[in-house]
Amino acid sequence: MAALSLRNVKKSFEETEVLHGIDLNIEKGEFIVFVGPSGCGKSTLLRMIAGLEVISSGDLFIDSERVNDVPPAERGIAMVFQSYALYPHMTVFENMAFGLRIANNSKSEIDQRVRAAAKMLQLTPYLERHPKALSGGQRQRVAIGRAIVRDPKIFLFDEPLSNLDAALRVKTRIEISNLKEGLNDTTMIYVTHDQVEAMTLADRIVVLNGGYIEQIGSPIELYTNPANVFVAKFIGSPSMNILPAIIEKTGDQTQIKVDGGTPVLTHVASEIELKNSKAYVGVRPEDFLLAVEEDMLIEGTVAFVESLGEVTLLHLECSGVEDCVVAKIPGIIKKTKGEMIRLKVDSANMHIFDEQHISLKFRHSKSKSIAA
Repeated sequence: MAALSLRNVKKSFEETEVLHGIDLNIEKGEFIVFVGPSGCGKSTLLRMIAGLEVISSGDLFIDSERVNDVPPAERGIAMVFQSYALYPHMTVFENMAFGLRIANNSKSEIDQRVRAAAKMLQLTPYLERHPKALSGGQRQRVAIGRAIVRDPKIFLFDEPLSNLDAALRVKTRIEISNLKEGLNDTTMIYVTHDQVEAMTLADRIVVLNGGYIEQIGSPIELYTNPANVFVAKFIGSPSMNILPAIIEKTGDQTQIKVDGGTPVLTHVASEIELKNSKAYVGVRPEDFLLAVEEDMLIEGTVAFVESLGEVTLLHLECSGVEDCVVAKIPGIIKKTKGEMIRLKVDSANMHIFDEQHISLKFRHSKSKSIAA
């Protein structure tokens, strides 16, 4: 299977540059997920890898071979699109076999490959059916099977679950995860705007924003150690709360104070020039605890309560915070609209960002590497 490398890859449409120098190395057998908001460039990047979009500048390598000018059919890539694009007059078997027949594979080889892929995707009972007799999830599996039988170097998935309802999305996501295990030597690149899909499927996630890569890392790494406010808010549901604060003390431990709260000494290091500067404290909803006035980080009035049984989501209006602060409290908590709530958080679970929205952990590690 193939390794893939992008070096300073850019894409422009006339005068508008939409990808601004993408550098990325993907190892053989990795499952990589591109995530980001609409218009961030993730689908354009995938189409450039497939050869469906021309690379404006930079280089794309597959197994150390530069493939910028190699036609899509010769790159050893199979792509699964958002739409199933199945031939309605053909059976499932015929749809999956079509590409192999065009490539003049033998009848016996076609039969062997199609039946092996159908078994993997639990499609064997449906091989003689037509697409109209299948559910949306089954049609998507046929589209995936059509890609599998080609035995490609790299699989590309462009938001393959976006046309499915919530229940089918979960079921098909599990099936793709099982497929990943069954083809563990195959490189897969998957595009989605759904961070839940990214968290559950990826070996590594590439977070894109405005044509730039914000951060690359494992799902847990991005969740626990986001490089900036954008990644912090994009990864996780409900998203991380971002609270304006002031840095009161710097050094190996940073003391911060949120408006109306008590000073908190964190284990995050900071440079002396940040003293008394504006900052932001990031807190995951599940890391909040109910507090008394003496140890609170922040207080606010209840604007909305979501009682979900196993947890209660409290939406609070807090002074100096633009959006509602969301606290995810275990169990059933009986709170009413307009009630005052005080919250605290273990300092080990706080994320501190500077005025430019950069994590102090990343800022500090960068300054240490420069000094070295």
